Amino acid sequence: MTQGLNLTKGKGKRTFFEATLKIILITFAAFALLMCSPQGINTAFAEELYLTILHTNDEHGSVIPHSPTVDYHPTKENPTLGGYARLAAAVKQIRAEKSSTSEPVLLLSGGDYIGGSPYSWLIPRGYAMELTIKQLLGYDAVTIGNHEYDYGPDILAHYLIEAGYPEAHAITIVLASNAIVPTNHLLATEGLFRESVIMTLDNGLRVGLFGLIGEQAVSYTTANEPVTFADQQETAARLVEDLRNQGAQLVIALSHSGVENGEDQQLAMTVPGIDVIISGHCHTALHAPIIEGSTYIVQTGELLSNLGRLDLAYNPETGELRARNEENGIPYLIPLDYNLPLDPEIDAVIEEYTVLLNELITEKTGGRFTSVLDRVALAAFEIPNTPQLQETPFGNFVTDAMRLVTAEKTGREIDFALQANGSIRGSINPGTMPHAFGQISVYDLAELIGLGIGPDGDAGYPIVAVYLTGEEMRRALEVAALLSEMYGDTYFLQFSGLRYNYNPGNAVLFTIPFIDQPLPSTMIFPSGAVISAERYSGGGRQVDDDSLYVPLERGDEELYCLVTDTYILSFLPMVGEMMPQLDLVLKDSEGNPVADDQLDSLIVYTDGQELKVWATILEYAASQKVGNSGLPEIDEYYAATAGRINQVWSIPLVTWPLLILLAIIALIVFLVLRRRKLKKTAV
Repeated sequence: MTQGLNLTKGKGKRTFFEATLKIILITFAAFALLMCSPQGINTAFAEELYLTILHTNDEHGSVIPHSPTVDYHPTKENPTLGGYARLAAAVKQIRAEKSSTSEPVLLLSGGDYIGGSPYSWLIPRGYAMELTIKQLLGYDAVTIGNHEYDYGPDILAHYLIEAGYPEAHAITIVLASNAIVPTNHLLATEGLFRESVIMTLDNGLRVGLFGLIGEQAVSYTTANEPVTFADQQETAARLVEDLRNQGAQLVIALSHSGVENGEDQQLAMTVPGIDVIISGHCHTALHAPIIEGSTYIVQTGELLSNLGRLDLAYNPETGELRARNEENGIPYLIPLDYNLPLDPEIDAVIEEYTVLLNELITEKTGGRFTSVLDRVALAAFEIPNTPQLQETPFGNFVTDAMRLVTAEKTGREIDFALQANGSIRGSINPGTMPHAFGQISVYDLAELIGLGIGPDGDAGYPIVAVYLTGEEMRRALEVAALLSEMYGDTYFLQFSGLRYNYNPGNAVLFTIPFIDQPLPSTMIFPSGAVISAERYSGGGRQVDDDSLYVPLERGDEELYCLVTDTYILSFLPMVGEMMPQLDLVLKDSEGNPVADDQLDSLIVYTDGQELKVWATILEYAASQKVGNSGLPEIDEYYAATAGRINQVWSIPLVTWPLLILLAIIALIVFLVLRRRKLKKTAV
């Protein structure tokens, strides 16, 4: 009886505890549901609006997989990167992922989507391939970078019209917020670009966008006149205020300015209210955003090697913005590599444009090459254009090509050639795959040296042949040292036909305080950075044989022929205008000065066509000795540098005035002491 009573009591306790446990579990479940619901307790996360930003920058017409193109294979693993067809596949995949949660996706570009690639050569012919493909991919907005001006504002205007603007703003908005265009110019009269825009996304989030070109990028524009540019930070401050006043909850700047030079960081620090900066210009692959205050700065590198992805959460109650990539295990950069298939729709469009490009190449090479993918030569090594601010193997290859091919085609004696690193866009990377080992295609060469446009209206800077005295060539070397020391690697000049020693530290004496202005040494000293210079007197490729080098003396009045391109030729005389002691008088073969408005008369023509720099590179590669493979093989000479540009140490020029001053002081002290000693002796 007692045992039964005890059992009854135990059962009652269990019933009580079970009921209590059920209440706790139900309460916990309800609490969990409440936390997950939009009306939950944790309002900091519950009311957030989500947005994914996909972004690219500095695409430079990299329409097909590259680095190198010959390595591409449709079914096998290969090292190629980029291409719009791969980009389309990645974008479609992410959009499909986000559509399941109704999260909006923006696709944006930080500018420089043209310039350099052979595909951009179609632009002067009236085609708008890059922007047309961007519209098909569903880019929401792009900005205009410095290379969009490569062919001048007139062609840029026609390019935008060909791409369907101004009506096409309904598909892809083109932003150029600090561009100042004369009201009578086609760019302005047609409304081909916009200053800013506000988009209302499907989740109700209001996003304001504007686009800038940075200060350094402006300095790199080659043909922007009559377009000028307003101050970047003043423009941004005004537009941020306007967009906020119009109800923008997030503000995104498409800034073709750069992070290597600190311009985008400075923009974020100076102009509050920019939530995200889609950066471009400096080709930096940021694997995590730079966070400056409350601003996220992102950039993907170059040439469509990566797709940038920034997953955001915005709280409209607090105005707080946060990135979700790390918490969701999502990388900020997605490599556009062999893991991605080619989107068939975009690939078909690319193929149509490739047919047009092949026709252009056939025409411009006289049928020697008929396809952008033709194999030109073989190389058993890379031919690099590095390190910066030094002679490089590819710099030697380019300038040798310009000198030797021009000489061959014209029958002239060409003494020197020069080219700037800013026009040399990379290194020669031969194929590495079994099906393409060592091969170099037309595309792989031409994309490295294909900038600019000639008076003929076709892409590519033409070769010019100008005559300078030996004294002026010495000055040109001083100009080379000065430009690179003041403005960096973009202005470093590569040479063929000479070798010289110089001390880069002697190019600039010092920087004047307060105005931050470098003082060139040639403003004070007749001799600047160049210590010695020699002209190569042999035939063919420049070789390392001391007997073939003749000193290039100061005061030498003999005329020598220099080949370069029209762009470099245009700015060489400018240095002399600022510093008469470095004046270069451009002359024709008879020694007659050529006026600035007659420089086109120096352009080299062959078979009735302008001789393009890129064409000399193709010709030179194809002229190498044919090997067992049946293809020309690049000589090992170009596997390394050849001692043409040699940095050497010498006493800094700035020390000479100090030494003279110290010598004078020492002399005065000596004389004073001697006089005192004589007085004591006399006493």
